[in-house]
Amino acid sequence: MSYNKKVAYFYNPEVGNFHYGPGHPMKPHRLSVIHSLVLNYGLHRKMQIYRPYRASTHDMCRFHSEDYVEFLQRVTPQNLQGYTKYLSHFNVGDDCPVFDGLFDFCSMYTGASLDGATKLNNNCCDIAVNWSGGLHHAKKFEASGFCYINDIVIAILELLKYRARVLYIDIDVHHGDGVQEAFYLTDRVMTVSFHKYGNYFFPGTGDMYEIGAESGRYYSVNVPLKEGIDDTSYIQVFKPVISHVMEFFQPTAIVLQCGADSLANDRLGCFSLSTKGHGECVKFVRDLNVPLLTVGGGGYTLRNVARCWTYETSLLVDEQISNELPYTEYLEYFAPDFTLHPEVVTRQDNANSKQYLEAITRHVCDNLKMIQHSPSVQMQDVPCDALPPEEERQPEPDPDSRQNPQDTDKIVEPANEYYAGDKDQDKMDTNDS
Repeated sequence: MSYNKKVAYFYNPEVGNFHYGPGHPMKPHRLSVIHSLVLNYGLHRKMQIYRPYRASTHDMCRFHSEDYVEFLQRVTPQNLQGYTKYLSHFNVGDDCPVFDGLFDFCSMYTGASLDGATKLNNNCCDIAVNWSGGLHHAKKFEASGFCYINDIVIAILELLKYRARVLYIDIDVHHGDGVQEAFYLTDRVMTVSFHKYGNYFFPGTGDMYEIGAESGRYYSVNVPLKEGIDDTSYIQVFKPVISHVMEFFQPTAIVLQCGADSLANDRLGCFSLSTKGHGECVKFVRDLNVPLLTVGGGGYTLRNVARCWTYETSLLVDEQISNELPYTEYLEYFAPDFTLHPEVVTRQDNANSKQYLEAITRHVCDNLKMIQHSPSVQMQDVPCDALPPEEERQPEPDPDSRQNPQDTDKIVEPANEYYAGDKDQDKMDTNDS
């Protein structure tokens, strides 16, 4: 059966140029490395490529407080002295530093998620991909865990204009606390987070007894895991939990946060997943055939994040790619093996027993049975899209060019297209001279 999902990929060439500061584990540069791999594997031919919308202060204030967004817009490393009294108030400092272009960075990654949600709402694509997004810790009034603006919450609010129920799935090693908190009291968004919990691991939330409140009771699902979990154990709990969630909640859109700090040997993580195990979760969600917004998140060993999200891009477009990495300007990052799926050498034992995982799965499934039925929404006028029409956002095409980049980026190569490059079967005509 042919794969006919339309995939929209959002990438701003400038988003990888920002720098949190020397020694900081969050490296936006990883986004440039991923995009280079996507291009050199030829995956861009299987997707529509969009230079995304930039979110405005108005877009950000749909979730965040005005004074917090205004602070982010005005503060710079040069004028930091004048904002000293606000730093602790907005939790800006060591983990969430002020760096050059901070507001521009927030505007780019948030705008891309918002653009993806709008494209899904208007049925322009089946899957939207924004690896620069997924900053799930940001709160209404403050920054947290390297996250300033919660692009996920803002994208979900946009999806809710058209979609009765949105499911949020988080496979980052850290609990998706900012998204859970935002929707803790509603039954229209179900949040499901698989994460390390215990021993004061950041952010310290995500106990299995955090289940939501008021109208949202039983609509927050937490799967607390112990260190060292491997592919087999993770899949053992992931697939049944998501299957039960789909059965009881019946979402009309899904947002999947693919934090890659759950991979083995991450600088800040403590799980033992391989890129294939992580990707198995993405493939499982893809195959649910529900409109899907896929975003990035954590991931602090740059070469492994790049491998993971490149591989998952190939899964989303259903294209098999070689284990041997193509030549790119960043190839030395992947020494000594230069492969997409290096052998996983784990540093710690799996502390998750089969019995422990079965108990968690049983607990989650029992809670889901408390939901009477998937919630419905009364008929109402649909608010207008947050974004202006795309034709108004694009620059004027070059009159001297036959094809402008905006048009060529949206061309998706059909499955029966001739191969380009090494796989090309065309032979030079011997009569040509």
